[in-house]
Amino acid sequence: MPTSPLPPASDELDALLRLIDDDTPEVRRWVADRFADSTGDLSEWLATRPHKLDHHERELLTTMLAPPRRAALAREWVVPTGGAKAMREDWDSFEALLRALSDFLHDGITLRQPLSDALDLLAEEATEEGVYSENELRGFLFESKRLVGNRADYYDPRNSDLAWAISEGKSNPLGLCLIYILLARRLDLEVQGINFPGHFLCRFYEDGLAYIVDCFDGGRLHPQDILLANADELTSSQKQQLRQTTDPGTIMIRLLNNLIGSLQNAGRSEDAGLIESLRSTLGQ
Repeated sequence: MPTSPLPPASDELDALLRLIDDDTPEVRRWVADRFADSTGDLSEWLATRPHKLDHHERELLTTMLAPPRRAALAREWVVPTGGAKAMREDWDSFEALLRALSDFLHDGITLRQPLSDALDLLAEEATEEGVYSENELRGFLFESKRLVGNRADYYDPRNSDLAWAISEGKSNPLGLCLIYILLARRLDLEVQGINFPGHFLCRFYEDGLAYIVDCFDGGRLHPQDILLANADELTSSQKQQLRQTTDPGTIMIRLLNNLIGSLQNAGRSEDAGLIESLRSTLGQ
């Protein structure tokens, strides 16, 4: 039975980097094949090397590291039996899928913290700053501008990579809300997701009153009863959606749909096709 090639060791990686922009077809194929045998993430190794990649080299290496990251995502994508409906309140499975997506969307060369570590450290920072309520967490994340709406690159696929979003301090409405929700869970707080069409939102309760948070708009706070009473432009269906709380399975489907669209818009058809196949495992 054939065995998979061993990943390139450090000495071979040095040689591969020296040949990464070689125009000889045979050399280029060999270099690409050997990088494809790697884990797809060389960021920690690259941080130890004296040679700093230029823009062209970074683009070439990111492209060559994409196949093993696709393979890793397909391998690590484990959905509960029953798909999205079975996830319900299974936030552990939900976060595991987010981690797999984050590793896949990573460029493989930029040094950064894995998603769960980044969330843990952000939660520790919030605790050190005396965050003990959902509203204080809102201020800590959004009023402080630790996280802002990525208006310049709203459709960037990296907005669905929460580790990138935490590192860069920006994301789309769904990405920002998910960081808020996952941090709240680490702090034993409750922040709910609102699957409003076109603009994901959050909700928390304080003193028996519901508040809706627009994370993309600097964490802007809306008392739910006042918002619903004065929003004449909203249909009855939209008002009902604002009252409802969404579950992890539904959120994951929305995130994958967003990601498919952004990947297609970026011309990454192979990656978009992979995400489409993963979406099908959720049963919707």
